[in-house]
Amino acid sequence: MRILTLLSLSAAIALSGCASSTMNSATGVDRRQLLLVSSDEINQTAAQGYQQVLTEARQKGVLNPNPAQLQRVQRIANRLIPQVNVYRPDARTWNWQVNTIKSNELNAYCAPGGKIMFYTGIIDRLKLTDDEIAAIMGHEMAHALREHGRERASRSSATQLGLSVLASAVGLTEGQTQLAGMATQLGLDLPFSRSQESEADSLGLELMARAGYNPQAAVTLWNKMSAASQGEPPQFLSTHPGSQTRIRTIQTLLPKVMPLYQQARR
Repeated sequence: MRILTLLSLSAAIALSGCASSTMNSATGVDRRQLLLVSSDEINQTAAQGYQQVLTEARQKGVLNPNPAQLQRVQRIANRLIPQVNVYRPDARTWNWQVNTIKSNELNAYCAPGGKIMFYTGIIDRLKLTDDEIAAIMGHEMAHALREHGRERASRSSATQLGLSVLASAVGLTEGQTQLAGMATQLGLDLPFSRSQESEADSLGLELMARAGYNPQAAVTLWNKMSAASQGEPPQFLSTHPGSQTRIRTIQTLLPKVMPLYQQARR
């Protein structure tokens, strides 16, 4: 009962969110968000972390090792970035950066404020086409546009506050508090992270379509990712939706975004 009380309290805090961080989504991404932490604070921290990654990679000789590959990724970014104006005009003024790191990892990200990084492994190992790179980049840019990092920090602060208040109010032992925290993670945090991933899939699909990249490439991308990521954890224990779940969702969205792609190609 006490754990259920915590979950109810956390849910009530989350539902008291402000507004959607983006607008005009053709795929219906308009969920209201809890954004308690300052956007400037998150962006500044992300920029500092990104610069540290660049410095360390440069020192190791793994920063932007292939000029042609870097130019390819930057060219794709230069088509995607202007499309952010549809969802939030302020993002056009972000200090966007695009770099690559030589690594075998299947990884890429866009840190808050528009700091894009691609690991060479994801391009080389999966033999990505430009459309598939655009699918990844659009997904990662969508995380930044939706301020998912800021939202997670806000939610974490609210949940910790709720847990602290509940533990004090009902006299939970340390073990009971840890159990409540685990229940919160499985019942709220992981599904919430999966919902963010689904939002990034949807908005990223729109971004690539508006930039003239074929959204159908998102399906081939996730088929490649699925084949390269055998042994992924059960979906209920993962922060990401399963690959097949993602593919099915993307396929249902294709009729909404293909007209955007066709318009861009004209």
